[in-house]
Amino acid sequence: MDFIQNILTTTEHREYPYPNQPWRYYQEWNKALFLHWEVPYEILREMVPKNLNIDTFNGKAYVSIVPFTMENIRPKFLPAVGFISNFHEINVRTYVEHQGKKGVYFLNIEAEKYLSALISKQLSGLPYEKAEIYRTDSKYTSTNLKKNFSLDADFSIGQLITNKTELELWLTERYCLYLTKNNDVYRYDIHHKEWELNEVKMNQLDVKYRIGNLILNNQNYFAHYSKGIKVIAWNKLKI
Repeated sequence: MDFIQNILTTTEHREYPYPNQPWRYYQEWNKALFLHWEVPYEILREMVPKNLNIDTFNGKAYVSIVPFTMENIRPKFLPAVGFISNFHEINVRTYVEHQGKKGVYFLNIEAEKYLSALISKQLSGLPYEKAEIYRTDSKYTSTNLKKNFSLDADFSIGQLITNKTELELWLTERYCLYLTKNNDVYRYDIHHKEWELNEVKMNQLDVKYRIGNLILNNQNYFAHYSKGIKVIAWNKLKI
């Protein structure tokens, strides 16, 4: 697959190399809306495992809600299966570092389809759960009655951002994700080309997420949009 080889040979935007081992999974993160909040460090420290360092930008900690559409997720040697491989997703993430590698840590992940959420949780160990999610090219709505989470976003996509700020790069160019289990730390390495970001005008945003003492609402946020990226992923590594 020439396009995958093209992804693998495009590495100048990375801070550190991807693993020498063969990659194991392919997936596409499409039509992504990024919503970012600056949050108190002390609240995050309560929520993130102690063996992960909270990464900060100019001394400030951040949490992001990222609604997008997962498509064509599959193991390396198998085809995608549409009714499992394609689904809308919302992740709530913060930014961490371990042994010099900056990545993300998921506080919550919601998926549109129950079967996709179940399989993703079992295979990855990540905190997937089912939510009622609907979207169009300019709207994204979600309701999670179990946790009393909700999102209602209406937006207009603006022009491509040609000169990203350091903060925009810091928030988006992350090439691993971390999870912990029984006091052990695991890392999933990923690789993709640099995100293409667009300006976005939020015509309406109603956010209701409370996780522990962390409250995310429609105040004091900033946003970006991306048409999406193709992603290569490796197996989970205990570190």
